Amino acid sequence: MNRYVLLPVVLVAMSACGAPASGAGDAAATARPASDATPATKPKPATAPPRSGKAVSFKEGADGDSWFFSYSWPAQANAIAPLDALLKARKDKVRAEVRADWQAAKTDCPPDSGACTNRSYEEDWQVVADLPDWLSLSSAIGTYSGGAHGNHGFDALLWDKRAGKARAVTDLFASKGAFNDAVRAEFCAALNKERAQRREGEALELFEDCFDPTDAVVILGSSNGKDFDRIGFLIAPYLAGPYVEGDYEVTLPVTAKVLAQVKPQYRASFVTAK
Repeated sequence: MNRYVLLPVVLVAMSACGAPASGAGDAAATARPASDATPATKPKPATAPPRSGKAVSFKEGADGDSWFFSYSWPAQANAIAPLDALLKARKDKVRAEVRADWQAAKTDCPPDSGACTNRSYEEDWQVVADLPDWLSLSSAIGTYSGGAHGNHGFDALLWDKRAGKARAVTDLFASKGAFNDAVRAEFCAALNKERAQRREGEALELFEDCFDPTDAVVILGSSNGKDFDRIGFLIAPYLAGPYVEGDYEVTLPVTAKVLAQVKPQYRASFVTAK
C-alpha cells in the first residue's frame, strides 16, 4: 500500500506545565445575635487533585492494508478532561469520514485497481507550549487517497485552561485583520527569504505572491514557559510553493506592534521577545 508517512513538525517551543486551582464556594456562617456577632471565617478553597494524563494513540489497520487510520495526542492534553473529550470527538469524526470514503471507493473503483481503494489518515498532536493558563498544540496530518503520493498538512488547537475551552489564536487579538496587519510585513519577508533559498533564484509564476498570514496554521509558542513570546506559521504544500518544495515554517517574535493588538483581557499572557 502506498501510504504517506507523517513529516515531523518543528515545534516553536516547549515549556513547563501548570494548571490553575479550582475553588469551592463559601460555607454558610452560623447566625449570632448582632451584639455578639463575630466575622465569619472564610474557608480556604478546596483544591482538587490534578488529573494524571497519559499519551493517547489510536491505530486501526496496518502496513499493507488498504485502510489505515492513526490519531494521537499527548499526556498534557489527556490530563485535561474536556480537552481529551474534544480530541476524542475529533478523532471519531474524521475516522468516520475517512472510512466512509474508503467504503465508497471499494464500491466505485474497478476491481483491478488496488491503489484506487487505498485510504490512510494519520494525525499526531504535539505540545507547542504548556503555560499556566494555556496549552498550545499543533498537529501534523498525513493522508493518502490513491494516486502517485499522499498529501499532508497541519492543524492547531489553543486551550484556555481558565475558561475550559478551545480558542482560535486570532480570538486573542482585536480582530483577524488586526493580527494580519501586525505581522504581515515580517511574515512575507521571512517567507520570501526562505523561498529564495530553496529556489536558488528560480522564479515560479504560480508561487511568487505572499498571502495573509492567517491562511497558514497559526500557533503560539513560548521560550520561558510562562508567556507567549513567539508566533509560528505552519504552511502546507501548494500554499507557499509546489509540492516538491515541501512544508514551509515561519517563526516571528512577539513585538510591541503585535502586543498592541492583543485584547486587554489576554495581554498578561504575552510578553515581547528578548
